[in-house]
Amino acid sequence: MTTTDTHCPYCSLQCGMRLAARGGAAVEILERTRFPVNRGALCGKGRTAAAVLSPTARLTAPLVRAGRGGELREASWPLALDRVAQGLERAARRYGRDAVGVFGGGGLTNEKAYLLGKFARVVLRTANIDYNGRFCMSSAAAAHRAAFGLDRGLPFPLEDIATTGCVILVGGNPAETMPPALRYFRELRENGGRLIVVDPRRTRTAEQADLHLRPAPGTDLALALGLLHLAIADGLVDEEFVRTRTTGFERALASAMAHWPEHVERLTGVPVPLMREAVRVFAEAHSGMVLTARGAEQHSKGTDTVRAWINLCLAVGKAGRPGSGYGCLTGQGNGQGGREHGQKADQLPGYRSIEDPAARAHVAGVWGVDPDQLPGPGRSAYELLDTAGRDGGLRALLLMGSNPVVSAPRAGHVTERLRELDFLAVSDVVLSETARLADVVLPSAQWAEETGTTTNLEGRVILRQAALDPPQGVRTDLYVLRELAARLGVDKGFPDDPVEAFEELRRASAGGPADYAGISYRRIRDEDGVFWPCPDEHHPGTPRLFLDRFATADGRARFAAVSHRPSAEQPDADYPLYLTTGRVVSQYQSGAQTRRVAELNEAAPGPFVEVHPRLAHRLGVAEGELLAVSSRRGRAVAPARVTDTIRPDTVFMPFHWDGPGRANTLTNPALDPTSRMPEFKVCAVRVERAS
Repeated sequence: MTTTDTHCPYCSLQCGMRLAARGGAAVEILERTRFPVNRGALCGKGRTAAAVLSPTARLTAPLVRAGRGGELREASWPLALDRVAQGLERAARRYGRDAVGVFGGGGLTNEKAYLLGKFARVVLRTANIDYNGRFCMSSAAAAHRAAFGLDRGLPFPLEDIATTGCVILVGGNPAETMPPALRYFRELRENGGRLIVVDPRRTRTAEQADLHLRPAPGTDLALALGLLHLAIADGLVDEEFVRTRTTGFERALASAMAHWPEHVERLTGVPVPLMREAVRVFAEAHSGMVLTARGAEQHSKGTDTVRAWINLCLAVGKAGRPGSGYGCLTGQGNGQGGREHGQKADQLPGYRSIEDPAARAHVAGVWGVDPDQLPGPGRSAYELLDTAGRDGGLRALLLMGSNPVVSAPRAGHVTERLRELDFLAVSDVVLSETARLADVVLPSAQWAEETGTTTNLEGRVILRQAALDPPQGVRTDLYVLRELAARLGVDKGFPDDPVEAFEELRRASAGGPADYAGISYRRIRDEDGVFWPCPDEHHPGTPRLFLDRFATADGRARFAAVSHRPSAEQPDADYPLYLTTGRVVSQYQSGAQTRRVAELNEAAPGPFVEVHPRLAHRLGVAEGELLAVSSRRGRAVAPARVTDTIRPDTVFMPFHWDGPGRANTLTNPALDPTSRMPEFKVCAVRVERAS
């Protein structure tokens, strides 16, 4: 038996684990107690991750569609790759280069994300590349950059949560989305700290809280402004910190003072005394953090919402100090690294702006191309998918490691748009719902079968190490990119060796905001991960950002003048209820992999509609009976789950399933004007007994 230290393939914790290979494809998952993030603990998804390695649960040969509308049939790798290259080239020749697109995933390693971005810009020479991380962290990223000059999910290690004085957790439920992280919140309270949870639902996390604020969906921005108003009115502002380490307070003050507490109570439903207690506890703590997650961010005003919570941090001096700051609980396994190194429509490796001439020159120099040959920014994820098959839009798409048929907002519409493409190629480990629409499906190696780095929510760059070989008919995504590049006329610059790819990534990121130049595979192994920025091999890495200065030109953090505005869609006579969506502990994202694990399916077998007892009584529906939930975009049907943990004016659906219970059939693609984040977390619906 041989053992290999590696990491879980799922969420942004990237928990350490040890794989024991017993010959063939048999793998046992063991604890890796010394890895500091999870200290050996694993959730059910991590413990069962090896189940998807089984050949019976996954793709083991390329599939090629036999003619337009024909069936997918097994094919050889040369034939499948030829078909992909021909499909991409044909669309570019007929419609222009920007008619060809690339759509990536937040689970791809840094090496894959880096070379996928390079492939789009150097080989395809298209502006149109984005990734499903746009649906996860983009609002927090935009707010982080605007306020602090730099975006890293957490500017401190997770361990700091346990020793801070107070945490305000907004729209996050780590008890279900990243269970091993919950120990830090328990330790926070054991150490005398306070936990305040902001969530419309009484989640498993909210049940751990000292205070639970339950605003109506879509009103987190108003609540943050009301809390800042109270901090100012009650004399809780840290005036020295504001004066010496920030700018823009006067404008933020004027905006907050327009949101008086009684008005905010009417908007949110949160009583003024509870607001006043929350802001007092936070301001008077010796240190404090605000952590946001998708509940606060997946809105058409998500960037402003996060900036309002950052304003509260800054006003009471809870940023840029030990044990304090604003952080985002990043969702996907490599959502952080995925946006740092070139999968995002507006970014180049190292978290550089694609519109910055100096950034373009640096990256073009590493790639050996003329900077003028690099395209400019392309469309964001939903906007890209929305143009599929349309005149002037996307006509061919290469998609890696994403399943937008389940995960995109207004998913029925996105599915129809994908059907209208001239050509769709999908690289994935399983035959996902999106892969079923493809002209060519390429079976990709999995996390335990390939080596590569990811970057967790702390900014810790870690190393997944291969423990076994993939099945005979399976190849890595790096191999796919190398072979496609060669078929499209670029026979150099796309190594299928992850070490070689990472060495080039280091050079491309050097000097950028997300500087990996000093990080090597050796250092990662020796140090249990290295925190970026790390500009050279003698640099220790940066576990804690902003302690001396923020990453802005003058070193000061920026307040924002933001005001509440309603969600893009409000309940009305036809659609009188709010819908909000989220995850359950035993499934992950679109469920493409976890729905293939028997133990996880037994725990979470399918979709449901969470309704308050009062609403259930009004509808005349009992636990388990089918409910139809309708929005202006479609209809979903799933069993009722009656619980008083939900507000009476709100229903909740998890989004892990396709079919009649697909929650994203209903969701609203209204976009945040800055981040281009769709409004997943609130729309207006009607609920009735299903006929």
